[in-house]
Amino acid sequence: MSTVQPAEALTVEEARVLQRNLGEPLRPGLTPAELDDVEEQFGFAFSADHRVFLTAGVPVGQRWPDWRHGNPDQLRKRLDWPADGVLYDVEHNDLWLPEWGTRPRVLSNALAAARRHLAAVPQLVPVCGHRYLPGLRGTTGWPVLSVYQTDIVYYGWDLRNYLRHEFGDEPLGPEPPTGVRRVEFWSRFVE
Repeated sequence: MSTVQPAEALTVEEARVLQRNLGEPLRPGLTPAELDDVEEQFGFAFSADHRVFLTAGVPVGQRWPDWRHGNPDQLRKRLDWPADGVLYDVEHNDLWLPEWGTRPRVLSNALAAARRHLAAVPQLVPVCGHRYLPGLRGTTGWPVLSVYQTDIVYYGWDLRNYLRHEFGDEPLGPEPPTGVRRVEFWSRFVE
């Protein structure tokens, strides 16, 4: 098993270099005030690396969230996607986690209890398609997760590695290296 070295925070200059490999058009980056407005409007926080990435430029295309001009309902759906996937598995695949206590017999009560638990976990924020970063203000180095219901896998050991892996030629590797940050609740589905 390899070890992840603590990486320096992503810089705007490095983000611009990484964005050149995306193969997507770019719009000018979001200003700090625009990023703050998005966070306030939707009730989440971007991680520090995600803020830097969006300050460097905003990728354009169907897979990329358009935080400046996007349809608020569509953006909300993308933000809700991870929790909605867990709820789908509660409803259709009998998912129930031990720390949630005894599963209520009535499905509507089970879904309500699961929603309460999900309200306390870190918000996942879409990066591209169904690739997400935890929205934890002021923090860096979080893994990028590919999320489809509770089928969750690592797609990058951090944002920099994700961009190099997904849009460059850097392999991810078969095993997570030691030192990969664990995302409360969400990482349980990867482990």
